[in-house]
Amino acid sequence: MAAMSRGRETLRFGPGPVTRAIIWTVFGLFFLIPLFSMLEFTLRTAKPGVYDFSRWILVFSGTTTRYDRIYQGLGNSLVLAVVTVLIVLIVLFPTMVLVELRFPRMRRVLEVICLLPIMIPAIVMVVGLAPTYAVVTKLFGSGTWTLAFAYGITVLPYAYRAIQSNIAAIDIVTLSEAGRSLGAGWLSVLTRILVPNLRRGILAASVLSVAVVLGEFTIASLLSRTNLQTSLLLVSQSDPFVAVIFALLALVFAFLLLVVVDRLVTARRRSAKG
Repeated sequence: MAAMSRGRETLRFGPGPVTRAIIWTVFGLFFLIPLFSMLEFTLRTAKPGVYDFSRWILVFSGTTTRYDRIYQGLGNSLVLAVVTVLIVLIVLFPTMVLVELRFPRMRRVLEVICLLPIMIPAIVMVVGLAPTYAVVTKLFGSGTWTLAFAYGITVLPYAYRAIQSNIAAIDIVTLSEAGRSLGAGWLSVLTRILVPNLRRGILAASVLSVAVVLGEFTIASLLSRTNLQTSLLLVSQSDPFVAVIFALLALVFAFLLLVVVDRLVTARRRSAKG
């Protein structure tokens, strides 16, 4: 028996340390080389081989108003990201929980509906949304934040997959029935039992939604709204270096969000095991 247990312990599946190091190196270079190329482009001067941070200092010094459009677009995109995440948390998440608990036969229908936007080109979606936004403008005004209604549809596939993978790993039916048997109401079950157990999926869905909103261009451009990407396009026509600076910052911001979420989830797992 001891020999069998030792034999089982020696059986390991998956790549070894060297292979994992090679994979991480390749993926790291794949993501970091474009970022370093963008950074190098923003540091160039008129003299070949000479670099400085003058453009970065000018952008953040606040001594010029040339970049006010970018700051406006960045502010609009951050507001859009917040409203889009709220739509995901208030509309999509409770709907998925309700379907999982009460209407399991509708699971496939909900999946098809949520994954459908990823198969529809953005230009086609805008053509369908244009008449709708004529009504939205009358009801809520023409503020850029109203794009969140369209972005809520755009992020559905990513948010759905992130939350559904977490739901599939946890028996939320048993958890909810246990909470109900102890006298908890449905709101308490949702907020005090299901949300803590599904925090990983919720965080991942929120981060993916923010990343999609910060990188969206087509819908905002065709609906004549100002967000980060449309303002970067306008500024790049006169100053391509500054446009690359803000694009680089947006990419780094999205990457840091992913790292923070991963660390939070890892720390929670370790505390739960401890």
